[in-house]
Amino acid sequence: MSTPRSSPTPAPTSYKSAPTRSVSVRGVDFVYRQLGPQDGVPLILLHHLAAVLDNWDPRIIDGLAARRRVITFDNRGVGASGGSTPDTIEAMAHDAALFIRALGFDQVDLLGLSMGGFIAQVVAAEEPHLVRKIILAGTGPAGGPGIDRVTSLTIRATLKGALTRKDPKQFLFFTDTKGGRRAGRAFLDRLKERTDNRDTAISLSSFRAQLKAIRRWGLQAPEDLSRIQHRALVVNGESDRMVPSENTRDLAARLPQGELVPLYPDAGHGGIFQYHDEFVSQALEFLEA
Repeated sequence: MSTPRSSPTPAPTSYKSAPTRSVSVRGVDFVYRQLGPQDGVPLILLHHLAAVLDNWDPRIIDGLAARRRVITFDNRGVGASGGSTPDTIEAMAHDAALFIRALGFDQVDLLGLSMGGFIAQVVAAEEPHLVRKIILAGTGPAGGPGIDRVTSLTIRATLKGALTRKDPKQFLFFTDTKGGRRAGRAFLDRLKERTDNRDTAISLSSFRAQLKAIRRWGLQAPEDLSRIQHRALVVNGESDRMVPSENTRDLAARLPQGELVPLYPDAGHGGIFQYHDEFVSQALEFLEA
C-alpha cells in the first residue's frame, strides 16, 4: 500500500482551497484532492472527457463534502498525473481501481460523470467488492445510441467555441435556451473560483486517447448489466446531446438496483451542474440511506 505524500491535516474547507496531493501508483504519480470528514466510506469522483481537477463544479464538491469524504483525481496521463492516457475504458477503470487501493481503501462509493460513468460501470463489474454504491450521471451503457458520435459533436462545439469566443462546454453541456445559457455561464464562472495552484490542462494526446476510448465504448456490443448488483443512482438532464438521455433511462432499467432520478428539465449533459443543489441533496440521501 502506498502512502500519500502530504499530511491530511488540516482538512480544507472548500474545493477552491483544497491542496493538490499525489500518490504513487505502480511508479506513476496520480494527483488528487480530498476534503470532507475523514471517516466513513470515501466518495471517489470519475470525471468527463477532457476534464481535470478544476473542471468539477465546486458547488457539488463542497455540498457533498459537507457530509462525506470526497476525493477527485486525474487518471493516468490526465492533467498533472503522470504516464500515458489509455485508449480504452477498461484500462482507465483498471487504473482507477489501482489508484483507490494506493490510497489504502478497501471499499468506496463512485460518482461517474459521462466518460467517468463508463469507467464506474467497469470498476463495479470487475471489482464488485471494492464498490459499495454508484452514482451515474450523464452517461450510458456500452453500445448505447449516439455515444459513438461524441467525437464529431465535440469537434463541432470546439469550432463553434473558437468562432464565438465561448467555452465549448456551453454548447455541449447546456441547452440552447435562455435558462440553459444562463446556467452555463454561471457554471463556467464557478470553475474560475480557484485561482491558486490550478491543475494542468489536458494534453492533445490524452484528449485523443479519451475520444478513441469513448468511440470504442459506443461501438461495443451491449454488456450484461445484471452483474452490477450495487445500488445505483442514475441522473441526467432531459436533453443530453452528448450521451442522449434515452441512455439514462436504459441504464437505470437494466441495472438490477438502478434508481432513476426524474430527468432535470431544460437541462443537458451538465444537468448535475445546472441543478447542483438538487443533485447534492439527492446524492447524499442516496449515499446515506
